[in-house]
Amino acid sequence: MTRTNISSIRRSTGGAARIVGFAMTALVASVGATEARGFTTDPDAGNNSMSAVFDAAIGERITAVSSAVDCSLEVDEAKLTGKARCRVPLTSIQVDSEPTKTEHFQQWATNKKGSPGDCSFELVTGDIDLAGPIAEKVPLEFETTGRFTICGRQKKGGGVEKITGTLIHLPAGTYGSNETLRIRARIEDFDREAYGISPAATPGWLARVQSLAPVVAGQGTIDVNLFARAPDGAAKQ
Repeated sequence: MTRTNISSIRRSTGGAARIVGFAMTALVASVGATEARGFTTDPDAGNNSMSAVFDAAIGERITAVSSAVDCSLEVDEAKLTGKARCRVPLTSIQVDSEPTKTEHFQQWATNKKGSPGDCSFELVTGDIDLAGPIAEKVPLEFETTGRFTICGRQKKGGGVEKITGTLIHLPAGTYGSNETLRIRARIEDFDREAYGISPAATPGWLARVQSLAPVVAGQGTIDVNLFARAPDGAAKQ
């Protein structure tokens, strides 16, 4: 075999190796390039709700509800993680379906320092850890933590809230035309006073704080029920 032939073989072999290398690199990149998928709730649909119950041992059981929960979620099925950001306008929250209690709650939330229309309850989660792969119509447990701001105020001393719940994947056509995630989440031992939602922090209420203390619970449980839809035309890969 001549030196020229050997050089030709080396060049062709090297070229083939480079082609195979490029192909493998592209394959690995395509496999690892799975991006988080987006889902959103419709706050005007009426089916995305929040319920906060404050049950005093010797006083009242007070329930604050809203059906205008606005959330955006990202789910990375390859990493079994997700993230969420939610917002509930203060003016959408009704307390025991009574206008007077609702007005009082708005005063406590704003501390009478701004308009209720400018106030919202907002939540940003950390990484949401899924218990396993997402499967159609199979409840999947998750847990995470979330950082609240209420009328722009964070929790006194900082800190986050523990969130647990379940997620169910509903394929397109099961609940509307779009692929949907039904999410149920719970926050226990939510301390409203740590966020300044309190008559003690509201001008004009100081004289009534002592009489209200045993009647209105400072801690409660928040439950959220969401239907988050994929964008139109999006399909599960």
